[in-house]
Amino acid sequence: MAATDLAIDVQGLTKSFDGRKVVDAVDIQVRRGEICGFLGPNGSGKTTTIRMLCGLLEPDAGKGTCLGYDIRRETRRIKLRVGYMTQKFGLYDDLSIEQNLDFVARVYRTKDRARIVGAALDRLGLVERRKQLAGSLSGGWKQRLALAACLLHAPDLLLLDEPTAGVDPKARRDFWQQIHELAAEGLTVLVSTHYMDEAERCHRLAYISYGRLLAAGTADAVIAQAGLSTWEVRGAELTRLQVLLARDPAWMVVPFGTALHVSTASSDDLPQWLAQHEAGDWHVEPVKTSLEDVFISLTRDARDNFA
Repeated sequence: MAATDLAIDVQGLTKSFDGRKVVDAVDIQVRRGEICGFLGPNGSGKTTTIRMLCGLLEPDAGKGTCLGYDIRRETRRIKLRVGYMTQKFGLYDDLSIEQNLDFVARVYRTKDRARIVGAALDRLGLVERRKQLAGSLSGGWKQRLALAACLLHAPDLLLLDEPTAGVDPKARRDFWQQIHELAAEGLTVLVSTHYMDEAERCHRLAYISYGRLLAAGTADAVIAQAGLSTWEVRGAELTRLQVLLARDPAWMVVPFGTALHVSTASSDDLPQWLAQHEAGDWHVEPVKTSLEDVFISLTRDARDNFA
């Protein structure tokens, strides 16, 4: 793959706080026009990584480029070409929707500001609410406003840090429709999320836990790389079965509605194991390993960098 095909190309990205590595030798590549899902548990280093990519934090170690600019020496150029949507949205509650957008446009010294702001209001369905104060908006409408603000300066890359946290399912669906439309127009997107249904909407994934990159690739590739076998178990006394399986580190057990999902990276066969260890009125059948199964397994086996 040619370097010009990559919007993000970094190697060995490392950052420590108070002597502890929050990001530890992370490599990330994201193709131009691609939606890359950046996943991991809370405190895994996702936000720190995003801030290093856009020039807000200087890495302790590592090198690479963002939009062709060196992440150490050309941070100002990166900032001008990136739209960064933080977890807190970064809005001024006492300004209206239109005033918030006009302020951001002024910061970027956007030419033809009134037209650009008007186009952003129209694209994100904010025209009728343009006079409403940002502080009075619901989570979904704040999300739309924050996305509109990120797009005012026509960036080449969007960095979205858990943008759908706290918004309802319809707002999440509408948001992802917008993201895919933007990607189809050539915009590159790196989006951190905890939602597995959102991860499956991404072209590629990168999974980080305790500061280390544990998996990268398409959803199907990440599942295949994990090498897990998974079964669904239904029946009575599932709590007893869960306690029993938890005694053996080979098994990963996750309640899944009225069933259990049991996974293993070993060659063990669950029905055979149950026949040897415990009798019970359980119905066991193999199922396709999900992204959630894989990510829980990866997190469980990762080493805590604060331990």
